[in-house]
Order: sequence, then structure tokens, then C-alpha cells
Amino acid sequence: MSGLIGKKLGMTSVFDENGKNIPCTIIQAGPCYVTQIKTLENDGYEAIQLAFDDKKEKRTSKAMKKHFEKAGVTPKRIVREFTRFEAGSRKDYGEELRVDIFVEGEYVDVVGTSKGKGFQGVVKRHGFSGVNDQTHGQHNRMRAPGSIGASSYPSRVFKGMRMAGRMGGDRVKMINLQVMKIILEKDLILVKGAVPGSVGSYVIIERWS
Repeated sequence: MSGLIGKKLGMTSVFDENGKNIPCTIIQAGPCYVTQIKTLENDGYEAIQLAFDDKKEKRTSKAMKKHFEKAGVTPKRIVREFTRFEAGSRKDYGEELRVDIFVEGEYVDVVGTSKGKGFQGVVKRHGFSGVNDQTHGQHNRMRAPGSIGASSYPSRVFKGMRMAGRMGGDRVKMINLQVMKIILEKDLILVKGAVPGSVGSYVIIERWS
């Protein structure tokens, strides 16, 4: 299997063999359960659907209850499909996958939803420097965007112009993160560096390719 669904728990640091302190993100990866197997004949593509994190039955729709019952698992909070997996790796409904599919030292990709920042200006959103000085009678232009286009021609603002707007809350993929440590008894994986999202948010961990 190429990956798992996980939950970001926070950050810590570990020491490598050279005594260097490495910042790491703690992710609870699994246990995940196989809830659907899609085949080329029935669905037009091959994929394995995994489910993670228990959910109250009364908060689960009837359709999803039947879906989980078919796999023989209790209702789960999140389901995701994985289309990349090793050829010939046969999975069965209800099979449990844990963090031991990864090994320490290998590299993984982590996909998450970044923190929402709300409506932000150009200085924070795009790194503009602003006017900086209060010379020539300018007292309220320090963080302003400045000119956004010509007047008479083309008489419009081009698409893609970097302006103020909503920031964050986007799907972000961090690639090539090294697995520093695996704690199997607690289903924890420590990856080097930062991972998008707030504490408690869900992430997808896939083997680096």
C-alpha cells in the first residue's frame, strides 16, 4: 500500500545520529481500514478506499452505515481513495492497515489543508513591501498595493493580478519529507519539517515517488 490517512497532532523534535536537533511533525497514521476496492472492470479505474477515525453511529447517514457494514467496520469519519499501490498487493474488505507500512528513513508526501487566514492584504498575502516611507505627504500608503494597471489602455485589470483577498484554506502538498521515527504501538509517525493544517486536521501520507 502506498499511503494512509492520518491526523496531525502537533510538533516536536528529535536528535539524529550526528546529534543535530530535527524539528518534526507528529501524525497519528491509522489504523485505517479498507472499505472499498475499485476495479477496472466495475469502476473504470483501480483504487483502494481507506477509512480512518471512529465516528458516532447516530451522526452517520444510512447510506454510509450500509457502506461500512459491507466492509465489516464501524462508522468512520473520513474516507479517501488511493490509486497508487504495489502491483499484486491484494487487499480484502475490512483489512486493517497500520503505520508499519512505512519505514524509518524513507521519504513521503503529505497532503493537507492549510490554515485559513481570512481576507488579507498584499503585504501578507503576496509579500509586497509597500511604500515604506511617509515622505511627500503619504501617511496611509505603507501597506497599499500601488498601481494595478494602465488607464486608457488596456482600460482593465489583467487576470491573475496579485491583489488582496482570501488567504489560506487551500490544499497543500509537501513533498519529500523524511520519516524520522515510527512508534508502532501508538500508530505515530514523525516526519521531518512542517505539515500543512492545524492541530487535529486530517492529512494524507503517501510514499514519495
